[in-house]
Amino acid sequence: MIKRVSCFKEFTLKIIHITASYKPAYIYGGPIQSVGKLCEALIGLAVSGEELGINDVQILTTTANGTNELDVAIGKPVLVEGVKVTYFKRWSKDHSHFSPGLLLRLRKEIRRQAQNDSNTKRQTPNAKLIIHIHAWWNLVSVLSCLVARWYKVPVLLSPRGMLTSYTFGNRNSFSKKIIHNLLGKQLLKYCHIHATSEQEKTDILKIITPKSIKVIPNLVSFQFSTSSFQISTNDIFRLLFLSRIEEKKGLELLFDALTLVDIPWRLTIGGTGQEEYIQGLKDKAEKLKLSARINWLGLISNEEKFNLMAAHDLTVLTSYNENFANVVVESLSVGTPVLISKFVGLADYVADKNLGWITGLNIEEIKTGIISAQLDIEKRKAIRTTAPLQINTDFNDDVLAKQYVDFYEEILATPSAINP
Repeated sequence: MIKRVSCFKEFTLKIIHITASYKPAYIYGGPIQSVGKLCEALIGLAVSGEELGINDVQILTTTANGTNELDVAIGKPVLVEGVKVTYFKRWSKDHSHFSPGLLLRLRKEIRRQAQNDSNTKRQTPNAKLIIHIHAWWNLVSVLSCLVARWYKVPVLLSPRGMLTSYTFGNRNSFSKKIIHNLLGKQLLKYCHIHATSEQEKTDILKIITPKSIKVIPNLVSFQFSTSSFQISTNDIFRLLFLSRIEEKKGLELLFDALTLVDIPWRLTIGGTGQEEYIQGLKDKAEKLKLSARINWLGLISNEEKFNLMAAHDLTVLTSYNENFANVVVESLSVGTPVLISKFVGLADYVADKNLGWITGLNIEEIKTGIISAQLDIEKRKAIRTTAPLQINTDFNDDVLAKQYVDFYEEILATPSAINP
């Protein structure tokens, strides 16, 4: 077992990641990719002999896969891309994911760790275990936090966009308010919080005051390449939307803006979502007479998406709210510029590095941004050349993974880490 040495004590880190869904349930979009990439990077540090013992990272999750269930072994650890993952049946579907089996296994793992202390079944202040919970507003996350709090185990919560004013007041807002007032508010005060961007941090602090909060970007799988794809020389401006298709992504705004764009364009849409909502978008496109210029591709595999992004002139994401937006990093990694709303977590980064165009949610602003991007050929050429190296530098897996490990250590070294 490889030990970490801090200025306070010598200890071995043990991290249990809790997530309601996991690979290969790619229907849920970016969060699954981010959780997986983090755990794989932590295991990578262990293999290299730098940080963690290889048995110190595990994931507890459910068989959630939209309206279906994953065909995986139940209750038995399996290796998924090098990470130990245990799947459990869920008794309820999206978005509650109630899973008694998962909660019982979490309790068992905590008690096993606590056996080193002969005086109590609860974890002592010298504990080595951290429960890292991903997302909120589902019973896997909330009840796992309750279990951890009962046994006085420190909790790091990565809300992944679930603790913002937009998400709090959006889907199932009444249920969220009940959960928050009855249980969630007190549990969140117990947590240390990981935000993926300064924008998400600001949103979170408007809702709760956690024990601590730190900004660390998502780890993102990307294709570092000095792409051979060139700026389009034909008359058609190639736009791409590649994300989970849901209301907060602002596709309706994009469609309305495109009716005002007086240059030749084509829009490719990749991703999945609720069939009823997607059909509503298609009906809107038909009504606006845009259908002939929109290509709906459905779910895009990880193997296909980078060539798809590189073959387009601009990736667009006019979201009402995004805590991070992995697709921004992915697109820029192959040199394709982005046009994103100012409510996307990476908007400040894109503006600071001059890697695209930032708009508000006003239809006229979005239209102006698209036309500006099409006209500014020199800027798009520069981004095509410089963005891949910039992304490879700023989103290096090992560097970011070590920031997470440092945060784990800070939490364990904090006297208040386990106090309710």
